[in-house]
Amino acid sequence: MNKKILIVDDEPAIIRLLSLRLKHSNYDVFEAYDGLECIRVAEKELPDLILLDIQMPHCDGLTAYTRLAENENTKNIPVLFMTAFPKPEILNKVKTMGAKGCISKPFVSKDFEESIRRAIS
Repeated sequence: MNKKILIVDDEPAIIRLLSLRLKHSNYDVFEAYDGLECIRVAEKELPDLILLDIQMPHCDGLTAYTRLAENENTKNIPVLFMTAFPKPEILNKVKTMGAKGCISKPFVSKDFEESIRRAIS
């Protein structure tokens, strides 16, 4: 059975790009466009990994991550944050929260795929 990845970003073009790349690598892909939708989809699908944008309207990635971590059903799902602004304080906060790491946008193919493999294994 293929591993499941939930992509969460408020930019549809980013989701399309990542979805195509991940499907090409034989992952089952689910999509959400804000933090609240992320929580709903994660509870339903129980993905093996969540790629979670930090800056989104309605419910940002850090808030969604906190809610996922508080939920018994989703607290053990690994999360890789995504950001176009990888400031040191954000990277430290993500690490302190317990996420698997942070991927910088735009994505470098080899680094992106290696980050996915490390986070899932």
